[in-house]
Amino acid sequence: DKGPQSSGPVLLSRLQQDADSSEQVLMDMRWGLVPSWFKKDDPSKMQFNTSNCRSDTMLKKSSYKGALLKGKRCVVLADGFYEWQQHSGGKQPYFIYFPQSKDAMAEGKEGDEEWRGWRLLTMAGIFDCWEPPAGGETLYTYTIITVDASKDVSFIHHRQVRAGKGAAGRMPAILDGDEAIRKWLDFAEVPTQEAVKLIQPTENIVFHPVSTFVNSVRNNAPECLVPIELGAKKEVKATPSSKVMLGWLKNSQEGSPQKKENDLPRWTSQFTHSPSPKKSSADILQQWLGKEGEPAAKKRKA
Repeated sequence: DKGPQSSGPVLLSRLQQDADSSEQVLMDMRWGLVPSWFKKDDPSKMQFNTSNCRSDTMLKKSSYKGALLKGKRCVVLADGFYEWQQHSGGKQPYFIYFPQSKDAMAEGKEGDEEWRGWRLLTMAGIFDCWEPPAGGETLYTYTIITVDASKDVSFIHHRQVRAGKGAAGRMPAILDGDEAIRKWLDFAEVPTQEAVKLIQPTENIVFHPVSTFVNSVRNNAPECLVPIELGAKKEVKATPSSKVMLGWLKNSQEGSPQKKENDLPRWTSQFTHSPSPKKSSADILQQWLGKEGEPAAKKRKA
């Protein structure tokens, strides 16, 4: 959750000639959508911010309409997101996430492949792939769709999500549950006009205040998520959910490889901070991502 020009895991479906469109692919993409029609040689020359996409205008704006109608729908995975409350002393950040069940603390049985850790927030997004006019590696980027904020967090005014400043009272469009995720991703079976009905506020979220340490985009550590007591600014006793979250983040940080920017194209150093998708994944996606028009419906089994 480092904001614009950061990368993150994105879930999407793929469509091959003989493949089921419900098959899902996990890729690392760049936050801040670069439309496929962008003609300049450097994405940083874009004069508009595409980190967030308003749900009420996404079918009107050229930056998103083409990709959305072609079925380029994705789910952005994150531990949660931040919003800020403006007050006389400055901005108080809050961390917002899914409620966590007791299963998050349970250890899976041997051979059990079901994930029992922190329930990641699943946010609806749109993605696109851009190719440098002079040739080179394809850049995969996404935008997070936003909706009116749910009433549970309506007390937080003058919001500023990490993706950048936006209108007050907005929040990411959250897909709650496997069925909502499946419908949003299955572009072949669920047409655009039906899928957009899934984009609406959800009340199934919880939040807590965190330290202003998170106010700097340079800070990316477990301290960004630890609950604090407002007024005293002291750390609150860790809950089972927060212990799982902090442990998971520490492990993921320790195992993250460092970036070698010298090996990347000039513009990539500004838009990519983690390894590009493997060639095999890119080749699979290229088979249908570049096709014009609405994706063909998947073949039905006899």
